[in-house]
Amino acid sequence: MRNTRFFYTIGLWLLLPYIFFHLLWRARKQPEYLKHIAERFGFYSTHSDKPVIWLHTVSVGETRAAASLVQRLRETYPDHQLLLTHTTPTGRAASEQLYGGDVLRVYLPYDYPFAIRRFLNHFRPRIGVLLETEIWFNLIYACNAEKTPLLLLNARLSEKSALGYARVARLTRNALRELAAIAAQTTDDAARLTALGAGNVSVMGNLKFDIEPPAAMPELGKELRIQFGAERKVFLAASTREGEEALLLDVLKQVDMPHLLTVIVPRHPQRFDEVATLLTRHGTRFQRRSENRPVAPDTQVVLGDSMGEMFAYYAACDLAFIGGSLLPFGGQNLIEACAAGKPVLIGPHTYNFAQASQLAVASGAALRVQDTMELAQTLQNLLSHPHRMAEIGAAGLRFVSANRGATEHALLHINQCITK
Repeated sequence: MRNTRFFYTIGLWLLLPYIFFHLLWRARKQPEYLKHIAERFGFYSTHSDKPVIWLHTVSVGETRAAASLVQRLRETYPDHQLLLTHTTPTGRAASEQLYGGDVLRVYLPYDYPFAIRRFLNHFRPRIGVLLETEIWFNLIYACNAEKTPLLLLNARLSEKSALGYARVARLTRNALRELAAIAAQTTDDAARLTALGAGNVSVMGNLKFDIEPPAAMPELGKELRIQFGAERKVFLAASTREGEEALLLDVLKQVDMPHLLTVIVPRHPQRFDEVATLLTRHGTRFQRRSENRPVAPDTQVVLGDSMGEMFAYYAACDLAFIGGSLLPFGGQNLIEACAAGKPVLIGPHTYNFAQASQLAVASGAALRVQDTMELAQTLQNLLSHPHRMAEIGAAGLRFVSANRGATEHALLHINQCITK
């Protein structure tokens, strides 16, 4: 592995100027990218006097998906300190909101050998867990060299990502074989990882099925519903991506439903103002969630410009469309909406959540639309037939219940490594 990893590391050094440019560029819309920069190179002020269990949760989705595992680790290892590492400021903010001071949180350093060494020497984790698709070659090599068990759990690997890793086949194969354990979400994910050279890959299911709403979210959902108007139908467009909001505004023009209120929650907070500008340009009467006031009767859209309230939005709506799927972004997590017992609509592009989407559609928990015309027709039909929406919502609850259990599988893998 040394030779191929050497050239990989040289490539990283050549990219170093771009990294600073990237941080500055992202900071234009999200100034938080300029905070804690030293951590991205392995310099930390946070420390722990307890043995450390380390979970890497890249951004918001992974951080929220880890909630059930974090809770079980707290219960099983009360004498250990949980450390969550992140890559994005939104992931770090979600960690703070969900877990408060009970966990330590820092940025995982970039994959430079010196930065990785500093991270491992500073925290000396007893075990590390990478969640979903995080294959960092120098990190894996260093953990193996330091005898720190590193696991890849809740792993998912799309066909597109697998093709990318296949271009550096030797590097990928050696890295996968240096992991202490790999547990994939689905048999397809396991097959793709095995084809890349991973050995002994098991299937654990998806941690997202085990997620429970934070205690305050159901009550907040009731408050939001009162703000929205208890008599109004509420359509939620959740985790929308670039270009989808404009398409959704066109869809709404085709729906004949008096007093319909649409709640649009962009996936990325740095786009809140951009979507507000779009709504203004379209002449749409809208309010921001951050105004925290009752929605006026003539308001057409609520812009969900808040963080960490998605469960409350699901609780407050009548039906939900899951963004990132109308345009080819690969979709977003539909499981939370199903767990809230709400009918779910998804677009044609769900390759990032392929099996969950297929299972949801097959079980009647979600309906797939191919384009904006079909979305408008389906939306009109469902809003006009509340009993049909109730049937889909009930199917969603059954769908989520039938697929729980990934947390216990993950905990088993962690226990096996810690007790060795």
